[in-house]
Amino acid sequence: MEAAAAAPGRDARERAASHPRGRGEKSPPDSRKVYMDYNATTPLEPEVIQAMTEAMREAWGNPSSPYPAGRKAKDIIDTARENVAKMIGGKPQDIIFTSGGTESNNLVIHSMVKHFHQTRPSAGSPADLCSPLDGAAPHLITCTVEHDSIRLPLEHLLKERAAAVTFVPVSKVNGQVEVEDILAAVRPATCLVTIMLANNETGVIMPISEISQRIKALNQKRATSGLPVILLHTDAAQALGKRRVDVEDLGVDFLTIVGHKFYGPRIGALYVRGLGELTPLYPMLFGGGQERNFRPGTENTPMIAGLGKAAELVTRHCEAYEAHMRDVRDYLEERLVAEFDKQRIHLNSQFPGTERLPNTCNFSIRGPQLQGHPQCC
Repeated sequence: MEAAAAAPGRDARERAASHPRGRGEKSPPDSRKVYMDYNATTPLEPEVIQAMTEAMREAWGNPSSPYPAGRKAKDIIDTARENVAKMIGGKPQDIIFTSGGTESNNLVIHSMVKHFHQTRPSAGSPADLCSPLDGAAPHLITCTVEHDSIRLPLEHLLKERAAAVTFVPVSKVNGQVEVEDILAAVRPATCLVTIMLANNETGVIMPISEISQRIKALNQKRATSGLPVILLHTDAAQALGKRRVDVEDLGVDFLTIVGHKFYGPRIGALYVRGLGELTPLYPMLFGGGQERNFRPGTENTPMIAGLGKAAELVTRHCEAYEAHMRDVRDYLEERLVAEFDKQRIHLNSQFPGTERLPNTCNFSIRGPQLQGHPQCC
């Protein structure tokens, strides 16, 4: 379960005490419900709704057209791109808009498989006969707790024998994927490591920066042997809006952005370091050339406007958001432990020494009426 990530306000204890239920007063059933599924989706911020509404009303033109409504749409898209880039410490030219996290993740995975084949010598050529890859399929590494939009595309490639995939388990001690386990899984044909930044069930933060540093060092050695460069992708869907995210600090080549996880609309974006120059990306769609041909199709201006506004709010208020969420989560966990016997409740997301998201609380309650019947508040 995820603790509600409401806007900054009063202390969690004060809010709980002021609630009708906290004062022992009767209230309608619906008013006693607390939404606790913020890792699945968040409501839209009023400012986001306003930005989307204004875009629908004033920027209805095609962003590729020169008349006023079209220019207005293009300006809104450009501003949104700048806001998204600022939120993650990147450059606007390294951001492309997508339909969501699933598309962004698939785009990275399929691009790396294609790039592997595009850059290897032709089959049977002298260079191929001397290649250390020895006809191997592209190899990708991930972990066992990834979102389905990572796991299922990789399983499909594996089933079709289009790629080899290693699923690295996470540690039972700290909930993280171990850096050494990632490195141990590397093969000559490894071309991509994709590890989520934060887990949606436990809130555990994965050691992306350390993985990046180790892969960069490994790539220097691989270059002298003619082996493919290993690129690093992280799905940051759960982390954005809940903690500071900076692509330079993380050292990633790709980063997935999902708007509806931080009070924005159901649209996404993909960060690609040095898009098309330093880091390869291949389109899955072909059409009018939008998003520099990497993701063609007439842009959805209102949704992009909403994503840009949500990103702007994250940049402006992230520290306050994070502090408030942690306050609410800690109070929830404190009350759970106080209400239940320690033999009946276990806080699954508390791993000693491991950093986790400020809003996520995962717990189990022992009881004959609860087993096998998950409850959603």
